[in-house]
Amino acid sequence: MRELLLVGGGGLLGSVARYLVFRAIVVLSPEGSALRTFPLGTLVVNVAGCFAIGALLAAGERGPGWSESARLFLLTGVLGGFTTFSAFGLDTFTLAREGRVLVAAANVLLQVVCGLVAVWAGFRALSH
Repeated sequence: MRELLLVGGGGLLGSVARYLVFRAIVVLSPEGSALRTFPLGTLVVNVAGCFAIGALLAAGERGPGWSESARLFLLTGVLGGFTTFSAFGLDTFTLAREGRVLVAAANVLLQVVCGLVAVWAGFRALSH
């Protein structure tokens, strides 16, 4: 139960942060600009989440390490609520860092292609 509260509490914070970033980008983008037609909010959140998960990984390796509770709250909860793309980035980075470059490349290809196909399939399934 404790683990669920850590992940859920972190997820709440991450989701709220994601929403605030999206709103800030809309507010700061001039009306009628190309920034309003490009998914800039998604890009900013995904890149920021990847940066944050990389920085937290490095901080955990430089110091005494992260407790399981801190990992659940920060990585799974906060960053999972902020963007699951950061988890994808971390998984791919870890595979490549371990020398499993082909597996890392397969992960990128499968995640992107299968994700797009799933969006299309879900749309098609309910659009008729």
